[in-house]
Amino acid sequence: MTEPSEAQALKKIETPLRITLAGLWAERITRAFWPLWSIASASLAAAAFGLQDALPLEAAWFLMVTATLGLIWGIIHGFRAFRRPSRVDALIRLDSKLPGQPIAALRDTQAIGISDDASKAVWAAHRARMAARASTARPVQPDLQLASRDRYALRYVALTALVMALLFGSIWRVTSVAGIAPGGTANAAAGPAWEGWAQPPAYTGKPALYLNDQTADALTLPTGTRLQIRLYGEPGALIVSETVSGRTDAPPASQPAQDFTVTTSGKLAIEGAAGRTWRIIATPDRAPSITPAAEISRDGDGRFKQKFSAKDDYGVTKGQVTIALDLAAVPRIYGLKTEPESIPAVVLDLPLPVKGSRAEIASTLVDDLSESVLSNLPVTLTYAATDAAGQTGTAEPLHLILPGKRFFDPLADALIEMRRNILWSRSNAPATLEILKAVSNQPGDIFPDDKSYTRLKAVIKRLDAEAASLTPKARDEIAKELWEISLMIEDGKLSNAKDRMMRAQDRLAEAIRKGASPEEIQKLMDELRDALDDYMAEEAKKNPADPNDETSPQQQGPSITQDQIDQMLDKLQKLMEEGKTAEAAELMKQLQELMNSMKVQQGDGQSGKGSPGKQAMKDLGDTLRGQQGLSDDSFRDLQDGQESPGPDGKTLSQRQQELRERLNQLRDGGKLPGQGSDKGSDGKQALNDAERAMKDAEDALKDGDLPGALDKQAEAMDKMRQGMRDFGDALADQERQRGSTPDGTEQTEAPESGGPRNPLGPDNGLRIGSDGNLAENKEIYKRAQELLDQIRKRSADQSRPDQERSYLNRLLDLF
Repeated sequence: MTEPSEAQALKKIETPLRITLAGLWAERITRAFWPLWSIASASLAAAAFGLQDALPLEAAWFLMVTATLGLIWGIIHGFRAFRRPSRVDALIRLDSKLPGQPIAALRDTQAIGISDDASKAVWAAHRARMAARASTARPVQPDLQLASRDRYALRYVALTALVMALLFGSIWRVTSVAGIAPGGTANAAAGPAWEGWAQPPAYTGKPALYLNDQTADALTLPTGTRLQIRLYGEPGALIVSETVSGRTDAPPASQPAQDFTVTTSGKLAIEGAAGRTWRIIATPDRAPSITPAAEISRDGDGRFKQKFSAKDDYGVTKGQVTIALDLAAVPRIYGLKTEPESIPAVVLDLPLPVKGSRAEIASTLVDDLSESVLSNLPVTLTYAATDAAGQTGTAEPLHLILPGKRFFDPLADALIEMRRNILWSRSNAPATLEILKAVSNQPGDIFPDDKSYTRLKAVIKRLDAEAASLTPKARDEIAKELWEISLMIEDGKLSNAKDRMMRAQDRLAEAIRKGASPEEIQKLMDELRDALDDYMAEEAKKNPADPNDETSPQQQGPSITQDQIDQMLDKLQKLMEEGKTAEAAELMKQLQELMNSMKVQQGDGQSGKGSPGKQAMKDLGDTLRGQQGLSDDSFRDLQDGQESPGPDGKTLSQRQQELRERLNQLRDGGKLPGQGSDKGSDGKQALNDAERAMKDAEDALKDGDLPGALDKQAEAMDKMRQGMRDFGDALADQERQRGSTPDGTEQTEAPESGGPRNPLGPDNGLRIGSDGNLAENKEIYKRAQELLDQIRKRSADQSRPDQERSYLNRLLDLF
């Protein structure tokens, strides 16, 4: 067996050996010379930042000498500590990483058994094994860690300073070090130098300019740009001439450091050898502009919404709206006859986008000032926007009625008016006291519960004791208590289902009479539907007998089904949306009469709750109410300034996603009425639009844009209501085509009309489920005409208050 020689084994590992040797050079150079390059980096960073120009000459000299001595020490220390690595060192380093140190084994010689063939064979096998193991050698990485030698990481401090100097300083400043050396002044005189920087205001987002690199004759700079110029060399060799700052106390033109701000267009020149001249064009920062929408809307809970848009060349940083009493437009009647006390204006911050550009903003202000004395009174709204430069742009004041919560219960409305009177002026306290005493004297059943009556008596007692000397603090406390009592009366829960239904009817009738907004009407309609559902459920429990039995209590007298009531409510809502308030009021009156005199029964299973179409419509209504609840929670979080989890721990965006998915299931489930009809297609398109709005609201909630989410949620609810109307019409068409009323009973023919009549009886004058306009009924038309004539007569009466005549004129505009 031929023994592998050491030379053959080393030849195979030549490349790893050379790389390991190079690593040893890097390792020993780093360990020996790291103080040198650390001192050099720190010195260069200080010079690039211009430290030598900012310090006194003596201090600059001291630092320069210290840095020089440090560099000399670093060189001496480096050469003393450096040990030149050899090839043997590399072999040892390489061998130490191999198992069994095969390279060292190859360099050994056989000491015993040289003459023994068996021993020689074993030795040859051993060397062959070591040679094979050595051939697997890989380069060894150098150990460049210096933590044990540089415990305080001074090398990193120096390196960081150098990087910062290269980024924010100037390497050319190093040349100014020669100016403080012997003969440096003469050298500077022979070649003066300068540097300049133009730094625009941070809010513009524009980069800083290094003037030495600007070769154009003209520079366009935003107003407020800071110009910094540094002159090096012999004083007076270079001077600065400028007409852009408008300074009246400018320093000498030859001063080495010049700092000033661009305020106007003009000329900037550095005169002298190697100087430069520019024409500066200053672009002014325009004040922002803001434009509010002319319309302001009110939802069912009294919150108002108003869209606005704002623009600025660089971005709006703040927006506010000031809401002040428009005293000249206030109707000076009743408690408003007296001069008001000082009523401070309300200032609200406008919602601005958290992310993205603010150069152009389109948003919606959402707030609730129902408890303010300004609520439902004429006010002026003044929108203002401010930019980063402190400039403010103001829109023309808007003159309108500030929306707030309205009370449709007569007692609650009266208490709110008394509350407004004492907030208007404390001199109204005695008159307010007398009215409250009259209201609470022998109240009968006008109070829904004893608690509200007891609290009102306590308020009257306190007001009786303090009316003559009512303090602002006591006034506010009494006003707060009256507000809470009014809410108890308006929104309090009644234990009896029929009482709840009757109250809902009365409140809806009052809302129609007062010309309530569509949102308020929708809220009261939903309340009435819920109350009707509860009432009918109670009636079903009371009368479980077979409705086909003629002796059943349900058959003793005329009856009305829930389907018929739903149709009447849909028709009522449609009339309100069309602005036909007179017809809506007449229909509401008929509904009240029917509910007061008729027995209520449920459908027979062919429609109503047993009908897939009707059940789908009910589920769609539940989804609409869920969307309304989510919108209320979104508004509450907007007021609180933070998002709070729902009762089930889900976020607003998660709840919005669930509502959207529920709407998609209803839309695609095939159970909604009107499949294949025009009304059904219109309803499905409306639900498509609602789904898109809900998706936009979901995205806005994820981004934290609550104002944008509220706007999209309102759009979604509007589209869902439109879809429900279309599907309701389609359901009615289907029932008529089958020859039955929506409750499943056969239609009867009325001789006088020639068409299907409501089986409630011949005297009610109402056609259930017909497409005909209510105005076609002669009695209703005659009544409506009489109302219009009376309105025209009163609006022309100059002796009536301006507020009343204005309201009557608005009614006439609707027709």
